[in-house]
Amino acid sequence: MVSNTNKISNSEYDDLLSNAFKDTNIKEKSIISGTIVSIENDIVTIDVGLKSEGRVPINEFSRPGHKAEINVGDKTEVFIENLDNSNGETSLSREKAVKQKAWHELQESFSNNTVVTGIPFNRVKGGMSVDLNGVTAFLPGSQIDSRQIIKDTKELLNKPIELIILKMDKFRGNIVVSRKAITENELKEQRSELLKNIKEGSIIEGKVKNITDYGAFIDLGGIDGLVHVTDISWTKINSPSEILEINTNIKVKVLKFDEELSRLSLGIKQLTDNPWDNVKNNIKSNDKIVGKVISMSDNNVFIIIDNQYDGIVSINELSWLKKPPHPSKILNQNQEVEVIVIDIDEEKKRINCSLKQTKENPWIKLKEDFNINDSFETEIVNIVDFGIFVKVLDEIDGMVHVSDLSWDEKECEKILKNFKKGEKVKVKILDINVEKERISLGIKHLENDPVQEFIEANPLNSKVTGKIINIDEKGLKIELDKEKQVFGFIKKSNLSNDKNENKIERFALEENIDSIILSVDSKSRTLNLSIKELEIRDEKEALSKYGSSASGASLGDILGSVLKK
Repeated sequence: MVSNTNKISNSEYDDLLSNAFKDTNIKEKSIISGTIVSIENDIVTIDVGLKSEGRVPINEFSRPGHKAEINVGDKTEVFIENLDNSNGETSLSREKAVKQKAWHELQESFSNNTVVTGIPFNRVKGGMSVDLNGVTAFLPGSQIDSRQIIKDTKELLNKPIELIILKMDKFRGNIVVSRKAITENELKEQRSELLKNIKEGSIIEGKVKNITDYGAFIDLGGIDGLVHVTDISWTKINSPSEILEINTNIKVKVLKFDEELSRLSLGIKQLTDNPWDNVKNNIKSNDKIVGKVISMSDNNVFIIIDNQYDGIVSINELSWLKKPPHPSKILNQNQEVEVIVIDIDEEKKRINCSLKQTKENPWIKLKEDFNINDSFETEIVNIVDFGIFVKVLDEIDGMVHVSDLSWDEKECEKILKNFKKGEKVKVKILDINVEKERISLGIKHLENDPVQEFIEANPLNSKVTGKIINIDEKGLKIELDKEKQVFGFIKKSNLSNDKNENKIERFALEENIDSIILSVDSKSRTLNLSIKELEIRDEKEALSKYGSSASGASLGDILGSVLKK
């Protein structure tokens, strides 16, 4: 059994505790300095000179997102929450000590409008969270920078920055700070100094602040200037972003300065000599040069030559083809290409070039290798409403007109519709014109012209027999060769030598009649026929053989007399 003499009452304990602290100035809710005696399991034990040691979580010794940098033996300030908690331990807080001290210092800075140093540790909605020696403040996005050149606030994280306190509310624990106020003061000083020294022709270093379609804004340290897109490069560019990048440092030349409006016009290309001043000493017509494709349109390819001259290749100078394809089918973006200089346009500051002239003229080769009436097999490369295009040489296409597909006019359209791209066909060369870069081809000409064959067998003024297949007020359509589709036409005025017989009504469809060939209509491929001329010719032959008109006898009398014999 334990002796009762070893027991103490509650009142005796309170007295002992009171006596233990009677000679100290330590009070609850105050800040005191202590020594770190151990660091175990993320708990820091601190001796503050009291009966018992206090324990503090290690995370109270580090700012957000960082590890605590403490060691055993280090001195540190802590806040006394309770001298004797329910566990008989001294309850301490490192965080409250830091905050209490920091709030006091921050209050002084706020009252005196002095600069404080903070470290942004997190990006939040509308701005950033900033550590002010243990106290978290809010930095609004609108207060980050007066020049608004910081596009990504990530670059400010975990870096000390100077700030001004705009608002404090200790009760709510709110602090609002501004970096903008600092930068504005700096800008005023920089602007004032810059305005003293700036003048037209000056070369200044600045930072690209913003890029638009028409140019780039350069921050010169308090003053913004504009570099127009035409003043960025001696060569043509589609956008300033092709050359410039936001937040990069760059040297510029002051082209114009409006002191009253503080407006600056800047140039980049003016830092170097104008290459066009000496272009004809460097490049001449017919020179073979290398350019780089920078852009293409439906009708042109734009190239850059020697990184300083703009060149252009029109679609007609891309290929020897009569109808070249889109430039993108021939060249690629950023491709280096060899071209021939046609001429130098100093007024428009561009060099006109040719790609096709770097190759042998295929039309000369065509003239050497082919003759009129030559025939060859090739493939169809394109089909249009008026005919087909076929490959002749690598860069020469020839056209077969729809009318040259068949001697039978009615079959031409049908034949055209049945053709397919890539299909093999045989063609005949009708004509070659090197000067005009034109070749005429035909398919029907691979066979003899049935009309020409008919004429060769039946020359002009020959008597022919045909069948009436159509009758109208103008005359008669005659079928001369059904198989070869050879037709003739007899005008109403050529139906008879006798005016009384010159009537369409006396003829009937399917009737066979004789006539003579007067001429050939090459356009309609129709033979012009005449019954009248045949009658006149027969009358002359009869008069010549059996009598004469001088005797007073008519042709009827003469023929009648001949028939009686």
